[in-house]
Amino acid sequence: MYNAFFGLTDNPFNLSPDPAFLFRSPQHEEALANLIYGVQSRKGFIVLTGEVGTGKTTMLECLRDHLASHEIPFAVLFNSRLTPEQLFEMIAYDFSFGMTKPSKTDVLFQLNNMLLERAAAGKTAVLIVDEAQNLSWDVLEEIRLLGNLENRRGKLIQIILAGQPELDQKLEEQEYRQLKQRISLRCRLRAFNLQETADYIASRLARAGMKEQRVFPRVVLEGIQARTAGIPRLINSVCDNLLLTAFAMGARVVTPAILEEVAADLQLNLPAPPAPVVTAPAPEPVIAGPVPEPVPVQAVAASVAPPVAVEEPPAPVVPEPLPVPQLELPAEPKGLLARWFGKAFGK
Repeated sequence: MYNAFFGLTDNPFNLSPDPAFLFRSPQHEEALANLIYGVQSRKGFIVLTGEVGTGKTTMLECLRDHLASHEIPFAVLFNSRLTPEQLFEMIAYDFSFGMTKPSKTDVLFQLNNMLLERAAAGKTAVLIVDEAQNLSWDVLEEIRLLGNLENRRGKLIQIILAGQPELDQKLEEQEYRQLKQRISLRCRLRAFNLQETADYIASRLARAGMKEQRVFPRVVLEGIQARTAGIPRLINSVCDNLLLTAFAMGARVVTPAILEEVAADLQLNLPAPPAPVVTAPAPEPVIAGPVPEPVPVQAVAASVAPPVAVEEPPAPVVPEPLPVPQLELPAEPKGLLARWFGKAFGK
């Protein structure tokens, strides 16, 4: 809609992966070179990972163009929610085995024969799996076993696993250690920095007919980078809406106000600033006073109070024994028997 207004011959920010608009940044060049090298050298397993929207599918499309131009057969699994039976059905379909209801055994026999014929001619075949982070353990195990098809010159089939960072995490698990050991090459795509974002936008505009980028001033480019975090897919979406809004307003240059309006519509807010780090105040320094001079031992001894004499408690007073009264017997017996006794003897 806005192409003629801005002098463009094509839509520069289409969301569909198009190899014609490939931005050849150093990381994308390296990733594509690793994919092609791994296939040509028969390395077996190759892993391509990256965050959502960083261009993995575009890399795979470029690889497919390369394989087709070199007449290398390939199968592409674009839906990773598969059972092992569906896996072999899709392999048979993409390699054109001509089976109506292929079983796992039939597919393996046919695949092995095809790979041996190509290996005898010095050629290979490729299996490409997109969104591989969603593959179940059973399917990944079947794919790993396909990597056992080899001869003395290398692997008979080259397997490319592309997925999000969760694929890397899955391969680190203990149950996938056998598959991890078979991976020969790894590529990872990251988000763009500010300069790469500016170059990416200018590159796509140039391929669409605008040789000199004059639509997005520096302040708008900085705002695009801040709101998209350098993700190519988000950059395409924001720039497409910016050009459409500018065309509707009759503006030849995108302004920060237009960016604010588009960002609000797409709900792309600026990232929250990091919370300030609160540190405890440093303790006040303790100022030590003058160190007292040592006191001589004699002075210390003199300053010690003399021991206090402790009086012994008085001895207990033992009372003298009371005198025992002496009873005097009367001279004359007083009893009846005594008187009788006296009279009897004449006393």
